[in-house]
Order: sequence, then C-alpha cells, then structure tokens
Amino acid sequence: MTLYLQNTLSGRKEEFDPITPGKVKLYSCGPTVYNFAHIGNFRSFLTSDLLTRVLKYLGYEVTKVMNITDVGHLTGDDAADADGEDKISKKARAEKIDPFAIARRYETAFFEDADMLRLQKADFFPRATEFIQEQIELAQILIDEEFAYEKNGSVYFRTATFKKYGQLSNNKLEDLIAGARVEVNSEKEDPLDFALWKKADASHLMQWESPWGKGFPGWHIECSAMSRKLLGNHFDIHTGGEDNVFPHHECEIAQNECSNKGKKSVNYWLHTKYLLVGGKKMSKSAGNFYTIRDLLAQGWKGHEIRLALLSAHYRSTLDFSMKSLEQARASIARITEARRVCEEIDPAVPNNWSEEYREKFVAALADDLNVAEALAATFEITNDVLKLAAKKKLTPEIAASALDFFENEFEAIFDCFSEMVELDDSQQKEIEKLLSQRKKAREEKNWGESDRVREELLKRFNVEVRDAGDAQTWSVK
Repeated sequence: MTLYLQNTLSGRKEEFDPITPGKVKLYSCGPTVYNFAHIGNFRSFLTSDLLTRVLKYLGYEVTKVMNITDVGHLTGDDAADADGEDKISKKARAEKIDPFAIARRYETAFFEDADMLRLQKADFFPRATEFIQEQIELAQILIDEEFAYEKNGSVYFRTATFKKYGQLSNNKLEDLIAGARVEVNSEKEDPLDFALWKKADASHLMQWESPWGKGFPGWHIECSAMSRKLLGNHFDIHTGGEDNVFPHHECEIAQNECSNKGKKSVNYWLHTKYLLVGGKKMSKSAGNFYTIRDLLAQGWKGHEIRLALLSAHYRSTLDFSMKSLEQARASIARITEARRVCEEIDPAVPNNWSEEYREKFVAALADDLNVAEALAATFEITNDVLKLAAKKKLTPEIAASALDFFENEFEAIFDCFSEMVELDDSQQKEIEKLLSQRKKAREEKNWGESDRVREELLKRFNVEVRDAGDAQTWSVK
C-alpha cells in the first residue's frame, strides 16, 4: 500500500518515495538529557515510533537514528543564535554534580520511560559528546566554503549566504532580518548568524580542544554532524516536535546543504504538534506539568499513557487530561476483552472475515498516520466480535481471523495490550462464576452486590471490571 506523508518542507501531503527502494533512513530528534522528559516530549517520540512501525509493517527496512543531546543545548537556542547557558551545565551547577553525571542520569531515565511506553529501540542513539570531532570537521568545511567564520574562538554561520533559509518554517530571510532582535553579540557579522562552536571560558563545565581554542558545539550542528556520519549526506525522513521547526531544523538544513554543494539533505520532514494539558500549555506553574513518572505514580500504566498520547493525529493539537487516560484504559480493556473471547474459542484456520477491517486500518495509517481512522477500524472489529460472542455466533474461523488482526495489525502498531497474565483453570472458572454473579446483580439492579463482586474480583485476582452499556469487560491489572 502506498504511504503518504505531510511534508513540512513542501507544506503538502506527498507520496513517500524512498531514496533506495525498500529501505528508509530515518533521523528523529531525541531528548536533551538535563531533566526528565515530559509527556509533550514523548508525544513527539511516539510519533517517530508510530512512523517506524508503519514503515516496517509496509515492508520497509528501516535504519533509525535518535540522538541524545548531552551538551550544547543553550537556554537561548529558541532564537537560533545560541545565547545563554548550557542546560546540562546549568543543572549540574544547581545540583553541584558533574555535568556528565547529570547527562547519564537523565539519559538512563529517558530509556526507562521509553521502555514503559514501549518505544522500539532505534538502531543508533548517538550522544553529541561522542561526535565532537565530526562537529569540528563540519564547522571547518563551512568556514572553508565561506558559509561560516571564526571570531574570538567562536564560529558562526553566515545565515544571509543561504538564500533558502526560512524555507521549512515558511519565513522569508528578509523578514527575519527586519525582525531580528537588537544585536547584543558584537562578535557576529549579522544578528541572524548562529553559533556552530562557542568559545568556553575557564568556568564552563564542558569543553573540548578545537582549531579555534577550547569550546563546545552549538546544538544545531550536532544533529547535522551525527546524521551525516550515520545516515549520509542525503536521507529520507527527519522527525521532531513542532518547536524544532525554527530555528533548530531550519539551521540543520542550512548547515547540511551548504556543506554539500547545495544538495538536498532530507526529503521528508514530519513535525508533531504541541500538546496541551486541560486546554492550557503545560507548565509547572500552572500545575499541569507531567512526566511519565508522575503518571505512573498516580497508578496509570505505560501502555495506557502510550495510547492516550497516540490517540490524536500527530499534526493536530492533543489536549491531554485524566479523562483521556481513562478513555485509553477503557478502550484497551474492551479490545483486550475481544481478544480474550477469541482466544478462548477452539483454534481454527482463520478465514477472511477480518480483511475489511484490516484494509481500513492499514489504509488509515498509510494516509499520513491517521490514527483516528485506524482506531475506528479497531473499535469496529472489537464491537462486532463481542456482539457475535454475545449471540453465540463467533465461530472458530471468525475468532481466528479477528485474533490475527488484533495481534498482527493492532498490536504491531499500537502495542498497548496489557501484559498477559496466565490464569489456571480453577482461577478462570472462579472469575467466570463471579462475573456471572455480577451480571445477574446488575440485571436485578442490585448495585450493592454488583460493587461487592467487583471489589472481590479486584482483591482476589487483580481483575478490573468495566461496564459498557449492558456489557461488562474485564482485564488483569
């Protein structure tokens, strides 16, 4: 099936055409490891995970790189010119800990959180500090080609020399020049020039030798150097958050193309839209700032958080709330119940009963990762399975076909079923007996008895029961 992706560079949806047939080179902006990544960060990382899974499902061989920024991301990098203090050094000063120890601590935390959300491992997780020489070499190439210059131990990119600067963010170079903030850095030839390498004073905690003296790399050049080294000068897809479009990715394009005779470096750029919490921008002061660990501490499961963050299209605003987590939990429980019903029927060779749902599911994801329509197809097959089961019309062949969809389509892409807990025959029979008692109590509107049985199931078997109209679904927590 043909894959279509919304390309930020062109501003339109395009048919995906890989550079090498059957193979995809993918670079995803990863975390800056100075603190715990928050759910907004992970929404972007999950988009990359979703894209990777869809590409693999469609038969592509994917080489994926996700960088670890462990130096050079400054507090003023949103203005492109790399002013301010290194975020990792700032954290290290505050905690009076070596900055490399800070970076390793939060890098480990990132991987732990990523595992909780079931992100598939990239092929490479390059650290910026491991590619210092490559960054120095790239800066020197840009100097040699007169796209950059050295001043007092720092190196700056001559932004005005790259006439396409602003193409990704839909900014015009002349407008950026006119709107540039008052020049505060007398070293730069132009206010729009951005740092490739920064001179480090004696107090700077992270610094390396270079042809221009001791210093450290700018954030933007790190990704250019690592992608060139691991994926080459020209690769297929680059992903990141909406906040990366300008200046970070804009600067990457400038560095990449100016160091490679003006040739295009990336064919498709995908950006995930901002995440809101309760209709507001997430912030600690507003009390709506969440890390993955915050949510886990509240009793939510990693796979529930995963589905909640994947539930809206990556290019649409996601308003995250406790209600969205509740909806994700209920959805997983209902889909899990349908899968369980299918598993309990005697095995058989599957027929083509689920083919229509499968086609809808795959077509939706191939249409720029349309998760809403893919989930709609999943809920459709889920509801139909449960209806057939209730009418005792779920044949072994249909059950096998539906099970094939749940495990080879839904699970392969969304990966949010609960970890399966094996129950022995006696436990299964007791659970079914209690569920039957609870169903009878609900029919008789004996709500007290219904609640009592629900609590018994939770206490004895860790089974959570949910009601959906007249039906009840359950799963092992």
